[in-house]
Amino acid sequence: MSYEVEDDYSRSYVGSYPGKDFYGPDEEGDLHGGVDIKPKILLMGLRRSGKSSIQRVVFHKMSPAETLFLESTNKIVKDDVPHSSFVQFQVWDFPGQIDFFDSAYDTELIFSGCGALLFVIDAQDGYAEALNKLQQTVIQAYKVNRDIKFEVFIHKVDGLSDDQRIDIQRDIHQRAHDDLLDAGMDNIHLSIYLTSIYDHSIFEAFSKVVQKLIPELPTLENLLDIFISNSGTEKAFLFDVISKIYIATDSSPVDMQSYELCCDMIDVVIDLSCIYGLKGDNDGGFDQRSSSIIRLNNSTVLYLREVNRFLALVCIVREDNFRKQGLIDYNFTCFRRSIQKIFDLRSRRGRQSALPALGVESDGVMPEGNTVDV
Repeated sequence: MSYEVEDDYSRSYVGSYPGKDFYGPDEEGDLHGGVDIKPKILLMGLRRSGKSSIQRVVFHKMSPAETLFLESTNKIVKDDVPHSSFVQFQVWDFPGQIDFFDSAYDTELIFSGCGALLFVIDAQDGYAEALNKLQQTVIQAYKVNRDIKFEVFIHKVDGLSDDQRIDIQRDIHQRAHDDLLDAGMDNIHLSIYLTSIYDHSIFEAFSKVVQKLIPELPTLENLLDIFISNSGTEKAFLFDVISKIYIATDSSPVDMQSYELCCDMIDVVIDLSCIYGLKGDNDGGFDQRSSSIIRLNNSTVLYLREVNRFLALVCIVREDNFRKQGLIDYNFTCFRRSIQKIFDLRSRRGRQSALPALGVESDGVMPEGNTVDV
C-alpha cells in the first residue's frame, strides 16, 4: 500500500483504498478516542465525467474555467470537509478505471461507513457504459451497506437545451430503474439531478445530498418554518458560508433564482469582510456580529445574519414586511439560540456515543468480556 499526504490541503492520495492502519488519530476526523464519526461521500463515475471538477468548485472555490486544466485522477483522493459544524464529512474521489470486483479492493471497507454514493454521468457523452457501471456499483454497495443514499448527477448539462435535459434525465432514470429491476434490486432508490459547474445547479444538488446526512434536518426545517411564519419573510436558507451549500430551508419550494441571489449575497459579504475585516482576525472579520441588507429594485430585500462563524441565515423579505426589522431581528435571536441548543445537544450525544463505540460505559468502566481494537 502506497500513499502520499499533502498537508497543505488536508488531502491524501492512496494507491488503493486504505485500511485502518492508514489512519492516524487526527485523520479519522473528529475522533472521540479514534472513532471515525464523519460520514463518507464517495464520488464515482467513468473517467472525465467531471468528478474532480465538482469537488474543486464546490469545496475549494476553484473557478469553473480553471478546472479545464485539471489532470485526470489516477489515484483515490480523500478530501476532508470540516468547514461547518453540521457539514462534516469526507469526500472520496475514485478514478473511473477502478474495478471494484478486482480482488485487490476490499469492497467491505470501501462502502461500510459510507453515507452517500454520488455517481457522475457525463450528459454530453454516450452513457450506456456509465449506466452499466452504475448498476454494478450500486448493487455491490447495497450488499455491503443498505443505509447508503444513492445519488446520480447527470453532469455537464450546460451545453444542452431544456428539452434535451428533460429527455436525457427521463431516459437515464428509466434505464437505471429497469436495470435494477432486472437485477432484483427494485427497492433501491436513485435520486437524480441535472448539474453543471457553470451555474448554481451543482451547489443546489450537493445541498440535497448533504441534507440527507444531517440527522437534525427535520428540526432545522421546523425552526425555519416557525421563523418565516412569525417574521413575514418569503424564504429562508441556512447556509454553510464556505461552500455555499444550504443545509436546510423552510418547507416552501426552492426557486433557483432565489437560491442564486442568496449565494451571490454570501459572496459579496465574504469579499467585503475579507477586505474590511479587523486586522489579525483569522476569520476575515466574518463573525457572529456580521450582517448585511441588500435592497433590490423589485421591492425585495435580502437579509443576512451570521448564526456562527460557519453558518449564516439568508432571507428574502418583501420591502413592506421589512419595515418591521426589529421583529425580524428579535426572531432571529430566538432562532440562533435554538440552533445553539441543537449544537450543544449534538455535542453531548457525540461524546456519549463515542464511549459505547469504544466499549466503554458512561462511568468510564470497560464492560467485562469487551476488548478495544483501535
